Amino acid sequence: MRNPFRRTRNSTGRAERDPGEEPGPGPQPDAGPEPVLAPGPGPGPEPGVRSGAGRRGAGAGRSLLAVGLGALPALAFPVPGLWWWAYVCLVPWMLLARTAPGARRAALDGWCGGIGFLLAVHHWLLPSVHVFLLVMAVLMGLLWLPWGMLVRALLGGTPTPGRAVAALGAVPAGWLLIELVRSWEGLGGPWGLLGASQWEVPVALRLASLGGVWLVSLLVVTVNTAVVLLCVAPGPRAVGVAGLTACALVVGTAAWGVAAPRVSGSVRVAMVQPGVHGGPDGAERRLDRAVELTRGLAGQRLDLVVWGESGVGRDPAGDPALAARLTALARTVDAPLLVNVDARRADRPGIYKSALLFAPDGPTGDRYDKMRLVPFGEYVPARGLLGWATSVGKAAEEDRRRGTAPVVMRLPDGGRPLAVGPLVCFESAFPDMSRRLVGDGADLIVVQSATSTFQRSWAPAQHASLAALRAAETGRPVVHTTLTGISAAYGPDGRRAGPAVGTDASTAVVRELPLSEVTTGYARWGDWPLYGAFVVVGAVCAAAGAGALRRPAPERRGRRARTGRG
Repeated sequence: MRNPFRRTRNSTGRAERDPGEEPGPGPQPDAGPEPVLAPGPGPGPEPGVRSGAGRRGAGAGRSLLAVGLGALPALAFPVPGLWWWAYVCLVPWMLLARTAPGARRAALDGWCGGIGFLLAVHHWLLPSVHVFLLVMAVLMGLLWLPWGMLVRALLGGTPTPGRAVAALGAVPAGWLLIELVRSWEGLGGPWGLLGASQWEVPVALRLASLGGVWLVSLLVVTVNTAVVLLCVAPGPRAVGVAGLTACALVVGTAAWGVAAPRVSGSVRVAMVQPGVHGGPDGAERRLDRAVELTRGLAGQRLDLVVWGESGVGRDPAGDPALAARLTALARTVDAPLLVNVDARRADRPGIYKSALLFAPDGPTGDRYDKMRLVPFGEYVPARGLLGWATSVGKAAEEDRRRGTAPVVMRLPDGGRPLAVGPLVCFESAFPDMSRRLVGDGADLIVVQSATSTFQRSWAPAQHASLAALRAAETGRPVVHTTLTGISAAYGPDGRRAGPAVGTDASTAVVRELPLSEVTTGYARWGDWPLYGAFVVVGAVCAAAGAGALRRPAPERRGRRARTGRG
């Protein structure tokens, strides 16, 4: 008779029970992986095991949380202006991404956080572009997808010292490369660069003079990464402390080792802000009010008078009466007058936004046509495909034409021997444009802007703050003059000269600005932090490919672990 308790061996050598054999008391021999419950009727899923619907719900909740955490950095920019918040604003988002159960979920955390960031930083565009804001955020949010994976790969679990050090370099470098890509004009330009939130911090402006806004962004994200290392586990905390110490040394070196630009004179500039919004006759009312305010500047020993963007609605080259009126106005104040024309050019087809200079004895012939245009605001990308946007939001009915080259205008002999580099509105967000003007000999950078479409939003304050970075980067004073505010002027060290002119003002103000001939590190070396970011990310990817930064394999779970058997 066959013994019912006799065991047999399977092909793997493990003992098997005969059918009907009952397990005895105590720890059982290793039976391999846990059995998977077969589908069928029963009391429901095992406790602690989520159903498919539960997992989907949890995933959706996590995605919404990532969107909210990605929006937090917006509080560091004007109007809230919580500059200190920038140094920890990424920590919650990064802590979420590092706990992702897999690379795919970490990528989704990065993408959703990027969507939240873009929606928050550009929320003031909603009345103008409507649904395109969401489309833009979803598409451009993909830039953060690999960043989420990078955060999990280097900061997930308990990072080894090697991965912690790599994270301090690669996570900020990866963020910087995202800022570079989205700074392309066709993707909306460099609005909301994290370093720009530090426009009022003197030591950050010193750093900008060395490596532009890019170097400030790099510092800010490095501090965030070091704080994350302090939060994750005792092991990497030493690396986090070392990272914060290194950042403090960099800041201290910039504060004490980078001298303020040496002053080589001064210039008196008048900013005319008519404060007149649009409407059927808005262009003519703006012109009349600007003329009235400018006349009130007579006798103030000015070197230059600046009007905002689109202050003139007809091309003076084709309107002799208008040209004579502007010339007479320059003669009244005994200073050159820099106006901005938004109109069809008299000598070629199409609408241009142009800076024109009028001297007391007539037009100088200097003309700068805006080169970088606002997507949808001044032209519609792929109009044949997206032209319907004009019926949904406030997209441009007709595309503006582009200029072909920057222009440095030299004031005529009657004024101070001064070289002026004009930029028009959106262009002040691009560090390379002001750097190019200084390289061409500009002593003063003038930004002619109009943010009246977004008057009751964060946009005017954010836009005006960018001039501080451009001044610090180039070591040249910057004047930011608008139609309806905010107008402001900054010295060559990036500090504001006098109070800003608010959005509710219709006035003309004079600012005396120091001049400098210094050549800053950024003016000399350009975007070197970006080149360094490419090197760091490439090195970390190479090390990961070689297995040097591989994460430890997780411990196996099974009956062995529960029974204590090895």
